[in-house]
Amino acid sequence: MTLTQTEGLVIKNYSGFYYVQDKTGYIYECKVRGKVKEKLLSGDRVLFTPLENGKGILEKVLRRENQLYRPRVANVTRVLIVMAYDQPKPDLGLLDRLIFLALFNKITPCIILNKCDLAVDETANRILSYYPASFEVIRTSARQNIGMDKLSAAITGEIGVLAGPSGTGKSSMLKLLTGSEARTGEVSAKIGRGKHTTRHVELYPLPHGGWLVDTPGFSVLDLPSLRREEMVQYFPDFSEYADDCKFGNCLHYRETECGVKTAVDEQKILLSRYQNYITMLKEIIEKEKCY
Repeated sequence: MTLTQTEGLVIKNYSGFYYVQDKTGYIYECKVRGKVKEKLLSGDRVLFTPLENGKGILEKVLRRENQLYRPRVANVTRVLIVMAYDQPKPDLGLLDRLIFLALFNKITPCIILNKCDLAVDETANRILSYYPASFEVIRTSARQNIGMDKLSAAITGEIGVLAGPSGTGKSSMLKLLTGSEARTGEVSAKIGRGKHTTRHVELYPLPHGGWLVDTPGFSVLDLPSLRREEMVQYFPDFSEYADDCKFGNCLHYRETECGVKTAVDEQKILLSRYQNYITMLKEIIEKEKCY
């Protein structure tokens, strides 16, 4: 009998076994064919051969769209950047850095303003008034289950990871989005082990399709190596004003006749957003000196 290969997604690895979910949602416990030399990650899309009793042979790793290192996960498509209305106050420097890192890694950022049951902080108000023009912004309260339906819709069909400072409610969101059974029961029952048995990154299937990584992402915030001229492409809200710059390779830093700096002066670009761009640009320039 000829066995047929099928495509699946690695949702967890444990002690040399890889747990692969097929398109129907069924999870197979797979061993790796010897010819596969790549180091497999949760999030990898693979070809595998299903066998009897929920077993399988992992045959090939398909091309990755991206790879994060903390957490170690592949093919993330959506990063949920969680800030709070207050307690703690939003950190716009961290927000802009996370947006940059998401775009650099070819991941769509989605800004979540949690704790909307609290009074809006002035900084949170700046997020609400500026960022929705360029990025998706969702208001939520994990405590009161407000806005979670919109958040669930935003990650349906995606591989998502949570990011942001501590105290903003990421753990509560993870529990609400995946469901308490998915956290400790259904998925673990299928693979015969509970979550507490491993520290490996695991993807939790979402009720309406998609997956959420079980640990916050982007714990390493160092900027990647790239040329200074490339920096601005990761600030899409600057692009329409860059057309008014005198120089085609304008860095929007020390140049004169800069459309972006004019837009900042006219309050079309948020001042803190521009200042955070300059901070990161200086880091990139310093990195250039090292290679």
